[in-house]
Amino acid sequence: MVKDNKVLVGGAGGLLGASLVKELLNHGKHVYAADVSLMNMQDRLLNIGVDQADSRLEFYEVDLSDKPTVSQMFDSINGLSGAVNCAYPRNENYGRHFFDVSIEDFNENVSLNLGSSFLFMQESARYFLRSKTPFSLVNISSVYGVVPPKFEIYENTAMTTPVEYAAVKSALIHMAKYVTKYVSDSKFRVNVVSPGGIFDHQPEKFLVAYKEKTFGQGMLDAKDVLGTILFLLSSSAEFVNGQNIIVDDGFST
Repeated sequence: MVKDNKVLVGGAGGLLGASLVKELLNHGKHVYAADVSLMNMQDRLLNIGVDQADSRLEFYEVDLSDKPTVSQMFDSINGLSGAVNCAYPRNENYGRHFFDVSIEDFNENVSLNLGSSFLFMQESARYFLRSKTPFSLVNISSVYGVVPPKFEIYENTAMTTPVEYAAVKSALIHMAKYVTKYVSDSKFRVNVVSPGGIFDHQPEKFLVAYKEKTFGQGMLDAKDVLGTILFLLSSSAEFVNGQNIIVDDGFST
């Protein structure tokens, strides 16, 4: 059986990452929470009721696109059984419509996000090869890494699906398969979860239009994705490897 007691969460200060930290602690795991801003991460976790003094919770303030600090983080942890990368680094111009995106911003955002994901996967693989103990890595993609955006749901809002987002999330799915095949060891598992949209106080017009594309749920809560992540981290998914699991209430169908 795979022992799955210690888990690293990258992007633990984000909406999904913070919820995952709380859920892992609730399941008795030891959690290493990493984010670029220690203060923002701790504030987010405090706001959702996570006890900062819990001895099973350790914090890392780390830029996941910086190789020396990421390597140092992995080197400092013993007995790690899994990792989940929920981070989504981006620059200040991220989110513009297609024709408003400069080549410089496109390149920077793809480099920041896909590059940091590559580094996280690379260091996870190195950790496994050093430790020779079972390791489960879970990456977070999106339905928009699987299907093209449904641009009609953004009508009458200022929102869009950034082109960088679609490029990164689709590449992430294939890169996970690449790493799985490259390491080629059933004890090192790399999988992807692709959620549908997660509720974060979006405009009402968007929420209504989005819900019409699902089987009735509409936007997901962060907690709706956690069960799939926990499954992939656990021994119950011992031979699930190189897969992309979509959680979207039919949005991508």
